[in-house]
Amino acid sequence: MIFTYNSNRDEAEKVVAEIEALGRKAAALQLDAGNVAAFDTFVESVRAVLEGWGRQHFDFLVNNAGTSYHAPISETTEAEMDKLYNLHFKGVFFLTQKLLPVIEDGGRIVNLSSGLARMAMVGASAYGSMKGAVEVLTRYMAKELGPRGIAVNTVAPGAIETDFSGGMVRDNPEINRAVASMTALGRAGVPDDIGPMIASLLSDANRWVNAQRIEVSGGMSL
Repeated sequence: MIFTYNSNRDEAEKVVAEIEALGRKAAALQLDAGNVAAFDTFVESVRAVLEGWGRQHFDFLVNNAGTSYHAPISETTEAEMDKLYNLHFKGVFFLTQKLLPVIEDGGRIVNLSSGLARMAMVGASAYGSMKGAVEVLTRYMAKELGPRGIAVNTVAPGAIETDFSGGMVRDNPEINRAVASMTALGRAGVPDDIGPMIASLLSDANRWVNAQRIEVSGGMSL
């Protein structure tokens, strides 16, 4: 497994150690997923890791990097919009493009969207719109990569208890209760609610699922 980190190398190395303790190979590579100029160097690093493992290609790509942004349309700045665009859309587009020669035919790609691409909440217009663009991009990827047998899908999480948005869903009891109140299953999501969905889309059992948006939110805002 190759995964990326932006700045927290210590935590990345802990993940590598956990994976290796299970008897699997792992490598953590630094990447700013919003900096397209760095992608060529990153791809060369990926190739070097694969060669060290006796491989030329990898099977699965999960585009999961992201940051949040909260502001109404009237207060959203061009600079903040550009940051979101570079990371959430432009970065996904061109990182996938650069990695296409390294992805195995018959592989899988999963792009991460958000429940906010479906439900509208004040302050989420810029972020939600970028995720909506990723959902459209997913369908185009599925169309163009179909001849190579590569399936491409979108997973759209709801509100999850992580450090995303400064950990507000996890650490702010009021926000956590609000999320739970608008969710059919009565609680906020946790990371282990999302991981199995992504893993299932990468498995052969779901080989015929393609170009789909799958929301994993416990039933938010129904």
